[in-house]
This record gives sequence, structure tokens and C-alpha cells, in this order.
Amino acid sequence: MGEPWMVYGAYGYTGRLILEQAIAAGYKPVVAGRDPARTESVALEFGLPHRSFELTDTQALRRGLEGMRAVLHCAGPFSQTAAPMIAACLQVGTHYLDITGEIDVFAYAHANDSAARKHGVALVPGVGFDVVPTDCLAAMLREDLPDANELLLAFDAEGGPSRGTALTSVEGLGKGGRIRRDGELIRVPLGYKRREINFPRGSRQCVTIPWGDVYTAFVSTGIPNIEVYMAMPPRTIANLRRLRWLTPLLGLAPVQWLLKRRVEASVKGPSQQRRSECHGYVYGEVRNPRGDVRAATLTTPNGYALTAMSALRIARFLATDIGPHAGFYTPSLLMGSNFVRKLKGVEYARVR
Repeated sequence: MGEPWMVYGAYGYTGRLILEQAIAAGYKPVVAGRDPARTESVALEFGLPHRSFELTDTQALRRGLEGMRAVLHCAGPFSQTAAPMIAACLQVGTHYLDITGEIDVFAYAHANDSAARKHGVALVPGVGFDVVPTDCLAAMLREDLPDANELLLAFDAEGGPSRGTALTSVEGLGKGGRIRRDGELIRVPLGYKRREINFPRGSRQCVTIPWGDVYTAFVSTGIPNIEVYMAMPPRTIANLRRLRWLTPLLGLAPVQWLLKRRVEASVKGPSQQRRSECHGYVYGEVRNPRGDVRAATLTTPNGYALTAMSALRIARFLATDIGPHAGFYTPSLLMGSNFVRKLKGVEYARVR
């Protein structure tokens, strides 16, 4: 008999990693996905129960969620798949989690906060590498400097992206960059700012990116001015900044189709050996109006390994905890600011 929770999109790159960790921990979630043959194949491989249903079939989607206390949604792009899954979860009474890093998905889930409270459903997007480490780090720094009004977050991620992550990045090219200013989300050019940041493995050139942390860190901390950076080679940063002049074209359907075909042909995601060799690094810094600064870093396992760990922990928590959890949550609001430091292989260091 399966656990009262489901991994939807279980045959994808990250879905499989989550199943591997679940089995190793003795859990038996329901395997689910859109493709019946691939879903059944993965279920047989892991010895797990399975269900197959399309997100576009409203009735089948609701039936597929029946009896599930929680669904861990891993089938992107979440810009297209999150809304129908959230709607079904609200109707059936199933807690919703996903591994997105997309600002618009966080905003959509947050907009359903009242409905989620009414139906007793928790909506917890971003339970992976984006945004668990930054969200918890931001919350810890806010506790250290309660009157902070500026927050900087930065990633230095080794190992390369999965196909799903790369496809999501392609979708974001046509939207430009985004930062938080005076509490409002502001659109800015691609590669808006660059800065040198000192990570645990050394100083790296970084550039602003429009990741979901711009949204979630504000919800978790209330800090009104937020920028999120990613470490990149200087040449890559220069190329990204050149693309700002093509932003309107990058969102056109034919251009998106071409770019996505190239990703699908060339990107597979890091191997198990590569994941084991690589780490993720996160830097956070807060500043208050007087100029006081607090800063800290996290060293984590490879981003996909951390995603599997954190997503599994949070999914199991919602699937088995009897406490009343309803409404929109960021990871730190649900699990506490110290949650990331409890994950295996994560090291925290205060640097200022």
C-alpha cells in the first residue's frame, strides 16, 4: 500500500531523484504522470503504486488526487502546469508542493492564499534548491537584523542544469530581469547589475537573475528591497547583457520553439557522479538604514541532491502531520528558518 502522497512527474530528472531518496528512506509514494507507459515503467522499477492522468482533463485530475494528503508536483514547465494542479488540489483538499523557481508561479500560488485557507489546503511552491536555501538564509539574516531594508541573495551552483531547468530559463529570457524595490516587483533589463561576491569557494563575478527568491524572500521577511544574483563567467555575463536588446524577440513563439529544441537535444542534467562531486553555494546579506550589515553563507550538496532531500522532507511533513496547515507558505514559514541547516551536508557560516 502506498503512502498518502504522490510524486507527479515522477519519471522526470528530479522526480526520479526524489523517488530514489524516498525508497532509500523506506517510503512508498504514489508514482504519477501524464504518460501512462512511462509512469508504469517507473512504478514497476521502484515497486510503487501508480496513477496516470493528464492535467488538461479536469475530472481525471481530480480523480487522480483522491485519497492523497499531498502531491509533490515535479512536471514543468510550471508556468503551464501549476495552475490546473493547484485548482484540483483546492477542490479535492490535497496539499500542493512543487519545485519551481518561477516568480509568476509563486505569485499565482500566493494569490490563492484565501482559497487555500478556506479549503484547508497548504500551497508550498519552491521546495527545492530554489528556494529553500535562500528563503531560510534570508529569514535567518532578518532575525539577526530585524530592521533590515535591503537583502542580497546569490547562488554559485556547480554541476550544470537539468533539461527542465534549462527549458524554464529559456522561457524566462523574454521576460527580462526582475528585482524587488520598495516592496514592489520591478522589471529590469537582463543582466541588470553585476557584482563580485565572495562565496565559500572564492570570489566570483555575479549578475542579477529573475528567480523566484525575489518573490519568496519578501513574503518570508518583509524586506522591501531585494536583488538575487548568480555566479557566471564574465563572458557569459557579457553575452547575457547583450541579449537585453533582443528581449522582445526572445519571447516570440518561433524563437522559443527553436531555443527549446536546442535544449532538448543537448541538455540531460548532471550524472550521479557529477552530482556527488559538485556543491552549491549561497550568499546572503542584509543591510539596515543605518548601514549595519549581516552576512552569511551556505554550502550545500549539488542543487538537485538538495532538492530531492528538502522536497522529500516537506512532502512527508505535510502528508503525515495532523496539524492545521492551510494557505500559502514559503519553505521557511512552514518549516522554520533553520530548516535548511538540518539537511544532510549543509554548512552554515556567518561572515559579517
